[in-house]
Amino acid sequence: MKNIVFASNNKGKIAEAKAILGGAFNVLSMNEAGLDLDIEETGTTFEENAYLKAKGVYDALCDSGLARVGVVSDDSGLMVKALGGEPGVYSAMYARYGDDDANNQKLLKNLERATNRAAKFVSVLCFINPDGTVQYVRAETHGEILKEGIGANGFGYDSLFYSPELKKTFGQADVKEKNTVSHRGKAFDKLTELLKKY
Repeated sequence: MKNIVFASNNKGKIAEAKAILGGAFNVLSMNEAGLDLDIEETGTTFEENAYLKAKGVYDALCDSGLARVGVVSDDSGLMVKALGGEPGVYSAMYARYGDDDANNQKLLKNLERATNRAAKFVSVLCFINPDGTVQYVRAETHGEILKEGIGANGFGYDSLFYSPELKKTFGQADVKEKNTVSHRGKAFDKLTELLKKY
């Protein structure tokens, strides 16, 4: 198995997946695989949503005769301690789906009175092997939410998330730096170990 379809339409996530897995696998976006799908994320956990996305793409590939292709999906989000774990699985739609600025502004407003700004990013990858078996990996990275965004790199909440490991926000880090410590980078490293046998 050389080809892996990444079940996402998020350009930022696709770029990160290709940067991490590209040395060993040919990572295809859904568009590059000829798929035009809008998979509804109705799960209440990262695992459930990751499975829904991976299974939707896997079934579509099987229907098109590409069953020997592996599929990986990512469901990830920001969990803020002072907000009881919000926005969590609803990170992309916290204020308005796909609107990073609106989501960031809502987060800052909800944290106006917070003294503890500890947060973590969580990533769960669901990998469906060509034979249909399912595997999961989960990873986290810890940091804190600043009172204003710094940096124009990345996407989502990156400019607000300060990483003590990098000593900068994810918004200030380039893709390579971010991948060394990020939740998604760690998850893909774990997935790479699983994929070696394939």
